[in-house]
Amino acid sequence: MARTSFDVCIIGAGAAGSVIAAHLANTNLNVVMLDAGPHRDPEKDFASDELEMEKLFWDEPRVSAGQDPLDLHRSTSGKGVGGSAVHYTAQLLRFDKSDFRTKTTEDIGEDWPISYEDVLPYYDYMTKRLSLSGPNRFPWKTFGDHFPYPAHHDLSNNTLKFREGLEKIGMNHAVSPLAILSAPLEDRHPCINRGFCEEGCMPDAKTTPLNTFIPEALKGGVTLLPEATVTSLATDQSKRVKTVHYKLDGQIHEIEAKIVVLAAYAIETPRLLLHSRNADFPEGLANSSGLVGKYLMTNTNDHIIAKFPEEIRMYRGNPVQALSMDPYLSGQENGFKRGFILNSYGMRPVRLASLFLENDETCIGENMRMRMLDYNHFTSFAMLGEVIAQASNQVALTDQLDENRVPIPKVTFSYHENDVLIREHAKETLKSIAIAAGGEPLYHLRAHAHLMGGCRMGDDPQSSVVNSYGQSHDIENLFIVGAPTFVTAPSANPTLTIYSLAKRSAEYIETFSKRMG
Repeated sequence: MARTSFDVCIIGAGAAGSVIAAHLANTNLNVVMLDAGPHRDPEKDFASDELEMEKLFWDEPRVSAGQDPLDLHRSTSGKGVGGSAVHYTAQLLRFDKSDFRTKTTEDIGEDWPISYEDVLPYYDYMTKRLSLSGPNRFPWKTFGDHFPYPAHHDLSNNTLKFREGLEKIGMNHAVSPLAILSAPLEDRHPCINRGFCEEGCMPDAKTTPLNTFIPEALKGGVTLLPEATVTSLATDQSKRVKTVHYKLDGQIHEIEAKIVVLAAYAIETPRLLLHSRNADFPEGLANSSGLVGKYLMTNTNDHIIAKFPEEIRMYRGNPVQALSMDPYLSGQENGFKRGFILNSYGMRPVRLASLFLENDETCIGENMRMRMLDYNHFTSFAMLGEVIAQASNQVALTDQLDENRVPIPKVTFSYHENDVLIREHAKETLKSIAIAAGGEPLYHLRAHAHLMGGCRMGDDPQSSVVNSYGQSHDIENLFIVGAPTFVTAPSANPTLTIYSLAKRSAEYIETFSKRMG
């Protein structure tokens, strides 16, 4: 790379960073984007193999602590161009209007500095850009509407049993809105229901940054540096971010940029800001509020495993082919706040076995073998629950250094009492669905998915890290985008909102760059 000075440097090539890059590629700005992982080709580098595709997950050392330590490997991380959006299930839902006003509506959490109406134009744009498939008549239009591709067929027995149970207990249900092709698009083929969505989608039917925003960015002239690990940021005398230090091929390099966009997800983003402290910013960059790393959130993602007399073979088809949004705001009538959603959630054998072990340390050897003998008769129905933000849930730095001499992050997490109430109510609901469909609920497997928060947005610099566009309150040319800026953790999957807010931020960054000159 001959050029070492750019107008914009983007750190992280996942859902948020790739959208920023694609948008800015259509301007006159010189843009570089770095990612710590490789740039993979789905047809050459992916496989229908659970263990092989663990290479998609972030595997650097992290410390997990608290009363409820989080799994910081699988569903909460991604390493490689495209980030965790490469191995997501591709269920894309909009947030509800109430998600942006939880303090006002239910006196819990905090309100966002933006509303549903502010994000709506970007939801509409991303629905088309990502070629979402979905039903013509989706019962919950706030969460998705006017899908450009037809809904997928619910071919999985796991899904059919899920919908049968919901129907019998009187709950609404529908095929999930998915960023997975149900018909051909240019040189991409529709889904053939192989079921390895969480392993990267070798046929490339799943829409990810690898087949949308990354190619668009590269075509527009963005410089992409894969396997380039950013180790620190440096500011100049005007207290603006100026230099990005990164390691590539064992050597430390520097890039100077007029604007720096940090899109490194919910652990690496605060980690980098805290590590980059200096005399002007002794508590870390963008941290005058003391909130960098604070209010980390996840979603509860528990499963009920039920056994049926007939074979189910839940590995067939997309893992989350169907859903019910009915419990989304069910808390007020059931003794808690907010709520959860329900999904059919087919799991491959290795993933199910790992959850058995995580939930029951005695499930090893012969015990594990005996359980897994019934795999073809199991269904897996899941919930995705809202988790309340707490300042004590945070990312901090340890005294231990990784191979790049950057402090290893420590993530401390404990569930709020409201989170526990949601889990218990969802568990009973899932059991009733399985029973109504003719199954025997056997195992309740606790799990979680997604990471959000750590650099929350807001209007007040004393109680937030960035404004609604991701611009740091402290350093005007530093932007933080993606899930770290979230104020709450709604039970609708976060990725569509990540994409949409990134597009909104990209427009603002373009305007800001013109003002900078």
